[in-house]
Amino acid sequence: MLFTTLYHSPLGEILLAADDTGLTGLWFAGQKYFAAGLADAAEGETEAIRAARRWLDEYFSGREPGFTPPLSLAGTPFQRRVWAALLEIPYGGTVTYGELAAKLGTSPRAVGSAVGRNPVSIIVPCHRVLGADGSLTGYAGGVEKKLRLLRLEGAVT
Repeated sequence: MLFTTLYHSPLGEILLAADDTGLTGLWFAGQKYFAAGLADAAEGETEAIRAARRWLDEYFSGREPGFTPPLSLAGTPFQRRVWAALLEIPYGGTVTYGELAAKLGTSPRAVGSAVGRNPVSIIVPCHRVLGADGSLTGYAGGVEKKLRLLRLEGAVT
């Protein structure tokens, strides 16, 4: 069973979704792929949602959370490899799509596609991936939110 709840962030409402094992989704209201796969979800909280709330509270207070909430990410094996690589990007750090592609032995376009399908934005930090020239490209929540997240982490001024 899937459960959902809203989190009120400084950047707008966030929908959190989880199953019995971990967080399955985190979307800004209205973002691309918003609430994908949640047709049968019920409103409620799980331990994973409570952990995600704690993580977000720490994050939006300007501190690096010292933990990762339990995750239950559904995707292709390639997407899961890319998402695992995203989790390795340190707080306040950035990489380019090309750097990530080279690390994974694939193309920047393939990486971009998988990054764009990340169902747990912020916690799985797709906002830390930049264009080849350092530009803020491709964020499902919108480039303005990407910029604000990177500023919060001190990655850009």
